[in-house]
Amino acid sequence: MPESLRLRLLSLRDLLVSAGPLVLLTLLLLALAYGWLDPNPPRRVTLATGPAQSAYAEFGQRYRKALAAQGIDVVLLASEGSSDNLRLLQEGRADLGFVQGGSAARGETEGSDPPVSLGQLFMEPVWLFYRSEAAKQATGSDTLRSITALQGLRVNVGTAGSGVPRLMQALFELNRLDAANLKLTQLDQTAAAVAFLGGEIDALVFASAPESLMVQMLLQTPGVRLLDFAQNEAYSRRLPFLSAVTLPRGVVDLAADVPAQDQRLVASTTTLLARPQTHPAILQLFSQASLQLHGHAGWFSRPNEYPIAASAEYPLAREAERTIRSGVPLLQRYLPFSLANLLERMWLSLGIILALLLPLSRVVPPLYEFRIRSRVFRWYAQLRAIEAQAAQAGPDMSPDSLLRELDALEARVGQVVVPLSHTDELYALRNHIELVRRKLLRT
Repeated sequence: MPESLRLRLLSLRDLLVSAGPLVLLTLLLLALAYGWLDPNPPRRVTLATGPAQSAYAEFGQRYRKALAAQGIDVVLLASEGSSDNLRLLQEGRADLGFVQGGSAARGETEGSDPPVSLGQLFMEPVWLFYRSEAAKQATGSDTLRSITALQGLRVNVGTAGSGVPRLMQALFELNRLDAANLKLTQLDQTAAAVAFLGGEIDALVFASAPESLMVQMLLQTPGVRLLDFAQNEAYSRRLPFLSAVTLPRGVVDLAADVPAQDQRLVASTTTLLARPQTHPAILQLFSQASLQLHGHAGWFSRPNEYPIAASAEYPLAREAERTIRSGVPLLQRYLPFSLANLLERMWLSLGIILALLLPLSRVVPPLYEFRIRSRVFRWYAQLRAIEAQAAQAGPDMSPDSLLRELDALEARVGQVVVPLSHTDELYALRNHIELVRRKLLRT
């Protein structure tokens, strides 16, 4: 190895050894910050969806695919619907879930640890389908004009675990209908559709996004009609979680002109809720996915109208608020999510650590200087001892033993290696050894 390269490597080694305590302190602080912030999300989360063929189940598949691209395995937990999802969240059996506005009973969302919202995602109109034949037999007309016309009909008001029965109860109360006097059932979605098409029930109610395959099928089934909520504005005033919406003419099938006229409906808004203990990075990933999955134009929304940050029932998560307001963070546009997330969550800690270490780093140069110079200066103690022995020796004493010690000292000093910037001190030591030798030879 060339001498110049060897000297550089030795100098680098000395520098690293001098900076060792500072490096160890830095690593310790980084480890403490990493453990406290826990920046890496879990690789597996559970999303409560809804019944098979529902809009919740369809969106669950889309979220699962979107997060799989980031290495997150989303386990889809089928449920009876909105109220069931809220229960699964409260019991800790699901990390996230779709919940319809108005699904929580009064006081259910109050408490020390309520779920957090990732924003309102889409409209869920109340689809009240009825068979025109049953309507004609009950009222003499194949068209029902209001909810009060359901008196005497067999109506399925949704699955017990969904939010539809509670919603329909509120609508019945507004119309002064006693549910005890109505022929109500609470079959699951598939069983209710089969019974409805088979004539066993006269009307059924869904509260679902248009993406529901069941809704799209019933809208195009002959002999099946959709109730027009002529008082939809009044309903939205009386029930704050409802909105008045319109299903435009021909939006289902323009060629077949389905529906044949504008349909007035009432709709609740679905929110994606999460347990407050859910990792912030998971909330951020779901929020970012919601921008892509719900930002397109639909039957009841314009492009980029959803997701919406406002939520009257649940507190909005900070990650969702930032995502809805500002979109995908800058670092995540150019770096892998895992790395960008690590930097984003630890930048404040890194700044504090840097501010702490900068003053301490001033100790490294003096330590390095002391380490190099100590290789030379430690031999001065032995040289001084030889010189002191020579001063104490009498004129008849031979200096041979001291000269041998001095030669041995010079041999050891000759093996000392220092950086080029400190060779002057090494040569000064050799000169001083030579001075002591001359002094011994004169005695």
